[in-house]
Amino acid sequence: MIEEVFRAEYGRAVSVLTRLLGDIDLAEEAVQDAFATAVQRWPVDGVPPAPAGWIITTARNRAIDRLRREAKGREKQAQAGLLVHEPEVREVGDVADERLRLIFTCCHPSLAPQARVALTLKLLGGLTTGEIARAFLVPEATMAQRIVRAKGKIRAARIPYRVPRDADLPDRLNAVLAVLYLIFNEGYLDKAGLADEAIRLGRVLAQLMPDEPEVWGLLALMLLVASRRDARLRDGRIVLLQDQDRALWNADLVAEGQDLVRRCLRWNRPGPYQLQAAINAVHSDPPTDWRQVVALYDQLLAITPSPVVALHRAVAVAETEGPRRALAEVDALDLDRYHLFHAVRADLLHRLGEDPTAALEAALDRAEHPAERDLLRERLLLATADQQDRADHDH
Repeated sequence: MIEEVFRAEYGRAVSVLTRLLGDIDLAEEAVQDAFATAVQRWPVDGVPPAPAGWIITTARNRAIDRLRREAKGREKQAQAGLLVHEPEVREVGDVADERLRLIFTCCHPSLAPQARVALTLKLLGGLTTGEIARAFLVPEATMAQRIVRAKGKIRAARIPYRVPRDADLPDRLNAVLAVLYLIFNEGYLDKAGLADEAIRLGRVLAQLMPDEPEVWGLLALMLLVASRRDARLRDGRIVLLQDQDRALWNADLVAEGQDLVRRCLRWNRPGPYQLQAAINAVHSDPPTDWRQVVALYDQLLAITPSPVVALHRAVAVAETEGPRRALAEVDALDLDRYHLFHAVRADLLHRLGEDPTAALEAALDRAEHPAERDLLRERLLLATADQQDRADHDH
């Protein structure tokens, strides 16, 4: 029970204490002290009726005690005095605003992208530095440094602890959404806990900003992609979408994701995450309507012109206009360093009866994830054997 409350309420408590104290480090320590107290007392006294309020009140009292102990001058004594007279924090209401402030503080554009991710997981997700480091395959000391530097920059640059003004909101919200999607993508294949954390934070953000369609679009996208997780790997090997066992898809996540896509359509304010969610929703209704997928990619390209988006559109074009037309579009893209570019080229060449081995070798050389490398290696072996058979037949 305490672990569930910790995951659900840690971010809320740190948010409130950060506003009260003006110091993220002190807020974190006070909340951690409060949870340590809960571990001792709740098994004996029982879980309080309002766990979040109990944690926040206890953390505030711990912060007061610490400030008084450390008070060497008038400033900390005055800070402790202000906390004493701070009204009790309500369970609902102001807390939502505090969490929103913390999300935007963690994802401030002046912070490095890696630091935004680390702070979001640390302060809002309640993950330990060790857990975050393991998820991103870096030493714990490296991740700790990133977090310390990010907090230091917030203090030194006096980054405001607030929701941006309306004029600044679109750019700042994009940074927040990008962080959540990065966390999700990092965890999707083999770090399910990280992907689930991104979805949880996406739900939090959607509750805090219910009138922002792109927030719901990102949540829908993550749910639809996550619905296929159990079918995505077989014996550690990647299974492509068209080969997946749809019986393994999570029907509840598919239904929720599709419902959110329909909700976004009613807003009629399309954005990149909503369009990507819509594409995944089309894939979730067999058989895939490839012409609709191409039309959605056309909209996505108009909003966010990108060679990667063009590459994915070409995959759909191969289904509607054939691999020859798709290959011409792929060859016009400048994506030599991207492994999927070469993997798509290899597939199109294979479908045209041409030799895909050079493209597969290039893809294998650039792929990093072990499961992706295994898939490419398997395809390369098959392609090499096929080319050998053809050579033997010609002789």
